[in-house]
Amino acid sequence: MLPEAAFGKPTMDDKRATVLVIDDSPTSAHQLFALLGDDYDMLVATRGEAGIELAAGENPDLILLDVVMPELGGYEVCRRLKADERTAHIPVVFVTSYGEESEEAHGLSLGAIDYLTKPLAPAIVRARVRNHVELKRSRDQLLRLTTLDPLTGIDNRRRFDESLAKEWGRAMRDAQPLSLVMIDVDRFKDINDRHGHAVGDHCLVRVAAALRGALQRAADVLTRYGGEEFACLLPATDLSGAMQTAERMRAAVEALVFALLPADAEIPDDQRLLRVTVSIGVASVVPRDGMPPRSLLEASDGALYEAKLAGRNCVCAQRAPH
Repeated sequence: MLPEAAFGKPTMDDKRATVLVIDDSPTSAHQLFALLGDDYDMLVATRGEAGIELAAGENPDLILLDVVMPELGGYEVCRRLKADERTAHIPVVFVTSYGEESEEAHGLSLGAIDYLTKPLAPAIVRARVRNHVELKRSRDQLLRLTTLDPLTGIDNRRRFDESLAKEWGRAMRDAQPLSLVMIDVDRFKDINDRHGHAVGDHCLVRVAAALRGALQRAADVLTRYGGEEFACLLPATDLSGAMQTAERMRAAVEALVFALLPADAEIPDDQRLLRVTVSIGVASVVPRDGMPPRSLLEASDGALYEAKLAGRNCVCAQRAPH
């Protein structure tokens, strides 16, 4: 029997697309690997449940799914993949011996994008997989462009709203804490007024990079919330852990120094260099039924206001109301 993910896991630096094969037949899986392995990173699962887990964990670019499998058939696997927000976006192509129009229509109604009929024709398999992978990557690129802040390169407010809704639902299902860090650049209006908007923009770019560098998990979501304000969602993180992350972010920004003029300019150093600080508000909650996500936003905003009143360049915290 083939072990799950038998054909290797792609590395973080690997830019090749990933194709997941879910098929209980070693012969079929090896045939697809032989056809596609030179061009794609291949993952394989020999059971439906294992395939669902691999898809959620590895986020492949395409899934080739056998229709007839023991325990959990391909149609049910597809239904579950499309019902899960982590995998709903992954295109599914059914691989089947059935050629009836009704079977194909049923699969497409479940969310599949195509059918490959056994016996497999190598040229057709390669061409269809290539086309679907290219289309998926084009859609991903378009999505990235619509959810990134063009100045700082981090996620924008739209992405934040989507991430908050998703992480709120996940935290509620898993009974896990969700924390939010709100960050505001101190006296940013003075920076713009004194040095100009070009310097202000450069400041925001540097601050965003420092904040991102202070994060230690890929799951943490940093966004430009608006103007000189940033927000960071920390899934599965309690208030203590969020405070530690917030303090790293504050210290990383405080360490920044911007050289505004050449070193030989005949002005005092304190007028040549720009130092920036941020005020940070932190809130945490374990979501429950009937509690709106805005309660977390309101609590973190309140904590940020406290940080401003406390003299800026500090971290304050509140617990979201239960």
